[in-house]
Amino acid sequence: MKTLKIKLIAFLALIAFVSVSCNNDDNDTSQTPQTIVSIAKANPELSNLVAALEKADLAATLNTSGSYTVFAPTNTAFSAFLSAKGYANLNEVPVAALKEILLNHVLSTKVKSTEIATGYVKTLAKGGASTSNTISMYLEKGTGVTINGGKTNGGAAVITADIEASNGIIHVVDGVIGLPTIVNHAIANKNFTTLVAALTYNPSSGFAGILSGTASSPFTVFAPTNTAFASFLTETGFSGLPAIPANVLETTLKYHVVAGANVLSTSLTNGQVVNTFAGQSFTVNLTGGAKITDASGRVSTIVATDVQCSNGIIHVIDKVLLPKF
Repeated sequence: MKTLKIKLIAFLALIAFVSVSCNNDDNDTSQTPQTIVSIAKANPELSNLVAALEKADLAATLNTSGSYTVFAPTNTAFSAFLSAKGYANLNEVPVAALKEILLNHVLSTKVKSTEIATGYVKTLAKGGASTSNTISMYLEKGTGVTINGGKTNGGAAVITADIEASNGIIHVVDGVIGLPTIVNHAIANKNFTTLVAALTYNPSSGFAGILSGTASSPFTVFAPTNTAFASFLTETGFSGLPAIPANVLETTLKYHVVAGANVLSTSLTNGQVVNTFAGQSFTVNLTGGAKITDASGRVSTIVATDVQCSNGIIHVIDKVLLPKF
């Protein structure tokens, strides 16, 4: 009888052990991150994103191993995008265009919200300006994260961050992020507010419209910062943009633009003479860092390079270039 009791206790203990083990296994399975696509499929607010990924043949990519960051537009964001572009539904969007738009929401590395800093990152999208350099995205980190200047500038804002996946991370956003033009990127970066004001100061010139479009594109723009413009005004004695004659301002702006070429920083050579949209040239000097000598003999330093836009590329400079008048 005693032996039977011991065996019964042992049997019950074994059942309890197996039960606990199964429960732990169940818990571990439920905590295992799913892929980006699996998570999106489980979220009713991301059903349009899933449909778009499947139509563009990208779902398989984001369902396999990797380390991606996906800025995921909500259904509301997709509806607004379709309406703004004049599409009745997702099926009307050309597959090639849809694919590039979706790739413009994806980074090749996993970036948590705590790791985001204000500045440029590279998406997986390619615009019409370059076959090799992928589109740049401007992230602004404040109390939240704004992408390419927010919805009013064709960008978005993060509304839910850090959804962990087995192959990366998802940040849900409130807008479909369009492929940014040169003007979009200039507007997004607060270091270019004076440049944007200069581009739009004389609407009759149509220059801002030119840099937003594809005629005469791709463009290479050497973009002066706000500090560069402030120094320019001090140097020239103009009290502000309104004091600069319209023809002088337009020629100066065009002197910062090369039309018909997407010139990467790696394509710049020492002593290279660059012909500009203004019909005048400047010279590149790579000794001791990339610099530009303008028609007035002044030297500007290139401080950031290769901000890729859908219709061209931006290099940032620390001094306004002066053509001859």
